[in-house]
Amino acid sequence: MSNEQKVAVITGGSQGIGAGLVEGYRQRGYRVVATSRSIKQGSDANVVAVAGDIADRDTAERVIDEAISRFGRVDTLVNNAGIFMAKPFTDYTAEDYAAMIGTNLTGFFHITQLAIAQMLKQGKGHVVNITTPFVNQAIAGIPAALANITKGGLTSVVKELAVEYAEKGIRVNAVAPGFVRTPLHTAEALDYLKAFNPMKQIGEVGDIVDAVLYLESAGFATGEILYVDGGQNAGR
Repeated sequence: MSNEQKVAVITGGSQGIGAGLVEGYRQRGYRVVATSRSIKQGSDANVVAVAGDIADRDTAERVIDEAISRFGRVDTLVNNAGIFMAKPFTDYTAEDYAAMIGTNLTGFFHITQLAIAQMLKQGKGHVVNITTPFVNQAIAGIPAALANITKGGLTSVVKELAVEYAEKGIRVNAVAPGFVRTPLHTAEALDYLKAFNPMKQIGEVGDIVDAVLYLESAGFATGEILYVDGGQNAGR
């Protein structure tokens, strides 16, 4: 099989934004390796599904190994897998902490390390982190300390990695979605959440996919955080 066609690796790729990203990259002509705990192989031979917990290095190794063995390369990694829990800080349990650290940070560490190692061999690549505006703009009534700890790490590391690998041809960016219409939210919850941004709207999966694909095309952009949140990061 030819390895000239570009390849995107997408974590959390089974539903919501992740599933939208898989479709978006396929429409751009990319082959895709997608992973999540529950993902199943579909009929598209150019999409390889790897089931597993992204917090385990074994999962990350299997994902990158599949990309190389099937398609011969890794051009883009989208770190989309994530857990969000809104609780008062003192109500978080040790299990909550471990789950969010595992998925949001440890998962990022393992697969990004392996993906960048492959990109260095190729002489170019692109990493996109999916983070959150909460790290810059807390909202009274939506306690999200663990999201700030974990997604804040993903936001912070963007500029560091962008500078570290700029001369190696590897770009690193992020998209920070606001509240987005996905199966995780009920209609009632979405009606409540839209009040927390100046546009008083809920984002769609396509809005986030468009933002990631814009960064994919913007070859001179690195170290950027693109807020797609109805103005939430700007203020209320």
